[in-house]
Amino acid sequence: MDRSGNAEVGAVTHILTLPSGEQMHFQLELRQRRTIGLKITPSGLVVHAPKRISKGQLETIILQKASWISKKLQALSARQVPELQWQHGEQLWLLGQYVTLDIEQNVRTKAVQHVPGKLLLALPEPHDREAVARKVVQWYVKQAKEDFLRRLEILSAKLGVPTPVLLISNARTRWGSCNSKKEIRLNWRLYQAPPHLINYVVCHELAHLKEMNHSARFWSVVASLYPDYKEAEKSLKAWSPKLHAM
Repeated sequence: MDRSGNAEVGAVTHILTLPSGEQMHFQLELRQRRTIGLKITPSGLVVHAPKRISKGQLETIILQKASWISKKLQALSARQVPELQWQHGEQLWLLGQYVTLDIEQNVRTKAVQHVPGKLLLALPEPHDREAVARKVVQWYVKQAKEDFLRRLEILSAKLGVPTPVLLISNARTRWGSCNSKKEIRLNWRLYQAPPHLINYVVCHELAHLKEMNHSARFWSVVASLYPDYKEAEKSLKAWSPKLHAM
């Protein structure tokens, strides 16, 4: 989730050549804000900047922070999780627990089934990685929507607000967002995380229904729903590379 509480804004990829000759790739998101924010995500550097910033101002800030950015990107690379192979026996995360992908050949494609410790999938071409990935992700998205909606209903009642509209996000840089229409977006990849972390993200976004910012009053609302939110934030960052592998 970002620190603005706003809905997602499309990012544009840019390249900046450093004095050393090295090229730094980053995603630029222009927003209604006064300062520049630098964020290291699983997909690399994301820069949040005011809509009217000049190219020169932007490059100057990035160059000043180049050493810090490089160290963070190197640390991120060291934590990278191996790419999923989408094959029989693959281990996936589901609500914080490992499940094994069990793929069999069948003349007809069958819906993904979850049994204790396994995700069962039958396809005419079980070695077609794209087909396997597509079916599994579709299942995760569907299950995530049902799961997140239940949590929204319970936690919004606790906060004393109507259950907001839920939209499922496929964002690469954010777990959730809330906009002025009181719509909440939640990233389907969160369905891989332990339930308490899903609850934290839901609480975070619900708090924006009362405070569309990250002021002390906002965090007070978060704490009323999820007292241990600081620890949850740290844990979510640690889980992030694993969740983004899918």
